[in-house]
Amino acid sequence: MSVFVILGLLVCIQAPVFSGSSAVTPVFVQKGKDVLLNVRTDDGLQIDLVLWISNANIVIVRSSSQREPKISPDYTGRIEFSLKNYSLKLKNLQDADDGVYTVQILGKRAVTAHYKVSVQDPVSPVDLTVDFVSKSSESCNLTVACRPQDSLISSTFRCYNKSCSEEGGERSEVMTSGASLHVYLVNDSIICNHSNQVSWTKDTEMIEHFCLRSAGSECVSAGISMCLMKTVVLSVGLIIMVSAVISVHIMVKLKKQK
Repeated sequence: MSVFVILGLLVCIQAPVFSGSSAVTPVFVQKGKDVLLNVRTDDGLQIDLVLWISNANIVIVRSSSQREPKISPDYTGRIEFSLKNYSLKLKNLQDADDGVYTVQILGKRAVTAHYKVSVQDPVSPVDLTVDFVSKSSESCNLTVACRPQDSLISSTFRCYNKSCSEEGGERSEVMTSGASLHVYLVNDSIICNHSNQVSWTKDTEMIEHFCLRSAGSECVSAGISMCLMKTVVLSVGLIIMVSAVISVHIMVKLKKQK
């Protein structure tokens, strides 16, 4: 039985497979995890032979209606094959398991499917820091740095009249590992997101911790509210003024009565 040529095009993740399909389905899996490669065939399809073939042209599984499935010694204990739906589970995937896996279902009508399995490490934690802050009575500018392991992306945010925006728009960068680094603003939060297809980490800073956003926020000082102090002083002053006016009025009235 000849082996079909393995193709290398990417389409969509674990999509339904139809007869004669030559598209390659991308499947991303975290290193050390399992992945299930599903196959969907037409109901009632007569099956004579099922072959699962690795990217190294090794026949992983050979199954026919007359015999028990035969598993390659290279994959013993590393896979699970379903006689019910012909799916294949690859277990504890490592970097060497990257590649294209092909299933051929042969009978009155052939069904072929290809899966491009990509094994990825989880992304490293990320640290978001504010490196520079410049404030005035009307505006506030701050520069942040997002640092995953062995990389860096920075961005500047400008706040004016209670509205903040990111200079030049959202910042993103694709790293050599294939992971992406993204710095963006959501409401009052600056978020740095480090992600790939199998994992993600993020760190967040609140703009209000560095820029006074609300009206009257200039009243706030360390440990005490200046607004409250002003309110108390004004209230006391008003009471003294009213008391003085009342006292003068009473004194004048008493003098007239004498």
